[in-house]
Amino acid sequence: MKKILGLAFLLLSCIGAFAQQGQGVEMADVMRSQGKIYVVIVTIVLIFVGLAIYLFSIDRRLKKIEKEK
Repeated sequence: MKKILGLAFLLLSCIGAFAQQGQGVEMADVMRSQGKIYVVIVTIVLIFVGLAIYLFSIDRRLKKIEKEK
């Protein structure tokens, strides 16, 4: 019974994916044509770089605390 329900769920999720094929992403096209997409990309990159620096600094502090103990 679980296998049948799992198979039905997978088939229904595929149908939803096929229903969205014909549509384009209008917002991305408009932002790309106006040059604003680059601002979005730079913002996302800055957020990821900031998170990476923060995580590395926490890792360094944790290693220092572990060495002390």
